[in-house]
Amino acid sequence: MQTSAVMDCEATRVIQLETEAFRENFNKRWFHFEHVLAHHPLFDLDRLIALAKQTAAERPHHLHFDKGATSVGQRWSDTPACDLPVDETIRRIEQAGAWIVLKHAELDRDYKVILERTMAEVHELAGPQLRKQVNFEEVILFITSPNRLTTYHIDRECNFIAQVRGDKTIYIFDREDREVLPEPEIERFWAVDNNAAVYKKELQYRANSFVLRPGNGVHLPVNAPHWLQNHDNISVTASLNFKFNDSRLANIYRANYALRKLGLAPVPPGKSPARDSIKRSVVTAAMAVANATPDALRDGFKRMFG
Repeated sequence: MQTSAVMDCEATRVIQLETEAFRENFNKRWFHFEHVLAHHPLFDLDRLIALAKQTAAERPHHLHFDKGATSVGQRWSDTPACDLPVDETIRRIEQAGAWIVLKHAELDRDYKVILERTMAEVHELAGPQLRKQVNFEEVILFITSPNRLTTYHIDRECNFIAQVRGDKTIYIFDREDREVLPEPEIERFWAVDNNAAVYKKELQYRANSFVLRPGNGVHLPVNAPHWLQNHDNISVTASLNFKFNDSRLANIYRANYALRKLGLAPVPPGKSPARDSIKRSVVTAAMAVANATPDALRDGFKRMFG
């Protein structure tokens, strides 16, 4: 049974934003929007506990939770794991110092309805060409303890981040600023390290800040550097996102990562179409061969990017 008035009224849009701003900035620059998911019953803690227990039991690889991040630039691997099951961590979220991530919430049909409605609106605004470029769409839910940091990072996803409960501040940097996000960090991110982006405190002044409150949100382009500071409240946030199926840019960065390991200074994407084409072709072919070869040879390809 659908539990939301939003879903019962097809005339109601999940997200509200300016069409012109969307078309000008979509997957280029961040912008804010409003939405109707604030205090939606699917995001009540009891409902989230049920989803978290199901996720832990059936697909634990879609669950991440930790506690006690103390530095904006702290790597995820350096943040202590929670010492309680995820459902009990949520019950104690007020004091847990925790950051809980529930991936692929859309595998629960109630959340899938919200995702489908939202993405239909995005496709309507972006035009029919977008649907051909999308690999998969996803709902990621974040449950955050009061005053908890979400450390600095970049994402593969194109995000619509909707704040549902509580307030927090997001700090967003320009993804085209190569002092903030140098080419080697992007290359490493796409090749081997999801935590490759390095926070530079001296460049914090270049960030745009925006206070996320229930009923508003921000759009983040792919690879836009950002970090978040939760306010003195429990926060629940929904990331309604998708990944592009076009891996051409990612494969150029992977090729550049390998070339840099050989001591070369590769040309960034977009500077030389001919070189970009060669890099895409070589890496695409190498990855295809690696996926079809015995383990020993596959390991050799992996060492090239390791």
